[in-house]
Amino acid sequence: MIFELTDEHKLMRQMVRDFSEAELAPSAAERDEQERFDRALMFNRLAELGLTGIIFPEEYGGAGADYISYAIAVEELSRVCASTGVTLSAHLSLGANPLFLFGTEEQKQCFLKPLAEGRTLGAFGLTESGAGSDAGGTKTTAVKDGDTWVLNGSKNFITNGGDAETYIVLARSDKTAEKHRGISAFIVEKNTPGFSFGKKERKMGICSSPTMELVFDSCRIPTGNLLGEEGQGFKIAMKTLDGGRIGIAAQALGIAQGAFEAATSYAKERKQFDQAIHHFQGVLFKLADMATEIEAARLLVYQAAWRAGSGLAYGQQAAMAKMFAADVAMRVTTEAVQVLGGYGYTRDFPLERMMRDAKITQIYEGTNEIHRLVIGSALMR
Repeated sequence: MIFELTDEHKLMRQMVRDFSEAELAPSAAERDEQERFDRALMFNRLAELGLTGIIFPEEYGGAGADYISYAIAVEELSRVCASTGVTLSAHLSLGANPLFLFGTEEQKQCFLKPLAEGRTLGAFGLTESGAGSDAGGTKTTAVKDGDTWVLNGSKNFITNGGDAETYIVLARSDKTAEKHRGISAFIVEKNTPGFSFGKKERKMGICSSPTMELVFDSCRIPTGNLLGEEGQGFKIAMKTLDGGRIGIAAQALGIAQGAFEAATSYAKERKQFDQAIHHFQGVLFKLADMATEIEAARLLVYQAAWRAGSGLAYGQQAAMAKMFAADVAMRVTTEAVQVLGGYGYTRDFPLERMMRDAKITQIYEGTNEIHRLVIGSALMR
């Protein structure tokens, strides 16, 4: 087995790291404080770097890179700004990838290509107030009326909500079918009559990533905006989330890496009792544990990405990577704050933001409890 990254992967890491440190880092704290999504910086610049379609073929406006390159890009963005990392992850894996996997050629040209080129931003509407982990409990309805579908209902906690132009929305199209079988997926464009935005969430972390409620009130879309086959929505959602979990795992990995580097740098400079604090075992052991767990998480994330890009089954590996990396991000940021002591608790340093950002990785794209259930059930089959 070869664990070394290719030259292309190394170039990708360096490019995204240079951009992140030079352009994202200086305003990350300010954007977090202001809960401000800076589209020009956090999305348009990613398009200029070729990241908004990184995993898609060039014929659809993509860069033709592999999933490891995608994971590295999200990791490096999140190392500095987790909000930008999840913007790219949600756009690619949730908004655009379902179109690539299940869309018709016409849908790919109409919707996927502008997403990949970064001319439009993508989002994914699955979660509802009564349907989170239980995706089959979807209540939003889609009723066919002539040459249109009429959507009614709402979606909660939608990343990129309000700012995205293209939404993949799951709705119940057959009330008589079993709950998982009666769901279909639809492409809904911003500014469609009957489609509006409700509450903007005020969150603990990833504050410069917009999270919005979607509202559908007799929203009419063309029948051609059905994605995949009627009744195939649950399958599309599960396949989409498998890929999305690689992105969130990479986000968690990046947060952990950034926190570890901040703690290590501080431990080399901070002196107590006439010596740098890394000389104390209590600090040094923390750093050793952080480094070990981050490396283990990285191997899981890259393995899942490699399997996804190689056409192999990767659902279980993605679940493991997301679960483990998210837990590592929470442990590492907590311990990194501890290394800095009182300074770590202040906003003069980025660690308190990283700690707040890390928490959501244990919750979205499937809670870590759900992932343990998924992994355990797979083991018992």
